[in-house]
Amino acid sequence: MDSNFDRRDIIPLGLALLVVIADQLTKWWIMSNFALHGQQNIIPGLFNLVYVTNTGAAFGFLAGSKSWLRQAFFVGVAIIALGVMVFAYGQLKRQSKIFIYALGLIGGGAVGNLIDRLRYGSVVDFLDFYLGGYHWPAFNVADSAITIGVGLFLLGTLLQHGKEEES
Repeated sequence: MDSNFDRRDIIPLGLALLVVIADQLTKWWIMSNFALHGQQNIIPGLFNLVYVTNTGAAFGFLAGSKSWLRQAFFVGVAIIALGVMVFAYGQLKRQSKIFIYALGLIGGGAVGNLIDRLRYGSVVDFLDFYLGGYHWPAFNVADSAITIGVGLFLLGTLLQHGKEEES
């Protein structure tokens, strides 16, 4: 990994910090203004604000397993993932700015959800999109940042692959 710090290194850190702040502030607002499992319809037939918690991962993965094992697993995975992102950043920062933004978003989202797991033993979710009787599992700002970051990372990989084929 390149140990020389330059101004570009502030971009993913700043982006990650913004994600963590937005994530934690929105979760604090939901927890302060809603009872657990409370909801408010915002756009009828499409969107609610809700206050739910998820002890598992995406789609409730591992939600039913023993609490201390689940907690140790998710905290460990988050710490390993953050370490991998730091290493990947060192390798990718000169390839394309899209990777810098992607890693900042993913890292910020991972930290936002890690904070919840450490504080509450679960993740606070509050964005509930649905169409008729079909609901997408509730999610939060951290989940959104991770999803957008992964999308940017995949786009960057595709663009990079296209440049290599042109050469």
